Amino acid sequence: MIQIDDTSIQKEDNKTVQNAFRQYHSKKILFFIVVSVLILLLVGIAASFGSYELTLKQVYSTIFLGLFPSFGTADSVASSIIWDIRLPRITMAIISGASLGVAGAIMQGVLRNPLAEPFTLGISSAAAMGASISIIGGVKLFGSYSVVLNSFICAFIATMVIYSIAKTKGMTTEAIILAGIAIMFLLDAVTSFTQYLGTSEQIQAVVFWMMGSVSVANWNAVYFVFSIVLISIPYLIYKASDITIIGSGDETAHSLGINVERVRMRTLIFGALLTASVTAFCGIIGFVGLVSPHITRMIIGGDNRYVIPGSALVGAILLLGADTVARTILAPMILPVGIMTAFVGVPFFMYLFMRKRKELW
Repeated sequence: MIQIDDTSIQKEDNKTVQNAFRQYHSKKILFFIVVSVLILLLVGIAASFGSYELTLKQVYSTIFLGLFPSFGTADSVASSIIWDIRLPRITMAIISGASLGVAGAIMQGVLRNPLAEPFTLGISSAAAMGASISIIGGVKLFGSYSVVLNSFICAFIATMVIYSIAKTKGMTTEAIILAGIAIMFLLDAVTSFTQYLGTSEQIQAVVFWMMGSVSVANWNAVYFVFSIVLISIPYLIYKASDITIIGSGDETAHSLGINVERVRMRTLIFGALLTASVTAFCGIIGFVGLVSPHITRMIIGGDNRYVIPGSALVGAILLLGADTVARTILAPMILPVGIMTAFVGVPFFMYLFMRKRKELW
């Protein structure tokens, strides 16, 4: 009679589970390390390009000595160029890309729609309307920050209106998307109407703002957007497991004790807050919120505990890379970064439709 050692079998099973667990997490950790290194490398490359060229060694040493002055003093010219001109723009591109990437991941997750992004809910259209009213209508309630604050306020008000409309329909994903599309068309009409009333100079200013650019970045703008990031992204990562479960369906999430409507509303509000803060300063930057989460999911899977921070890193490198190309490809002419992100995003957008699958999600 053959005796089976249950203890040894259990140990083997535990060892198999542990190895699978390590393999599951090691791939994702490696992804985070590689993308973070790429961002650091791209920071040096972006800071070295310009009318006054610097070497990578000069760039990194100047940044290091600026952060740790006790180790020495950097060259005054290089320090002024990097810390006062180039680094605010680079930092804004990183933070803005991360914000848009996270906002896109959240919207795709809770709406269960692979094509969802900040444009889906009309947030960008609301910000554009606020900017056009400020520029063309002469609304200067906030002085030099009128365009920024008007854009932010209009984007956030539009978000609240969309949620109010959708709530009457039970906060279903279909209600949210339809409400967002309806608001988007209305706000686009208002923006077009204000442009029709404006002068050629005013229209040119609005059009340039709507193309998207990080050229107006300064440390005050960086601090503001970064403060929104510090408030929003930790909460969204905390709710990542709930968002993953919601992706399996509302009924499944309800059966596991998740208040779907509350999670969906709160996470979308934080996603809208991230989008509004970026759009208010940088204008409309499309496709980063669409592309970043999909790239992340293709590499590390659909667990939102990793997709959300991964989308932040991918969004950061996409926007920083696009801005670097926009500054250098036709130098000394600087292209709006929104044009470069569209060149990346549109082919990927079409690929989602053309891929040989019945489902995009």
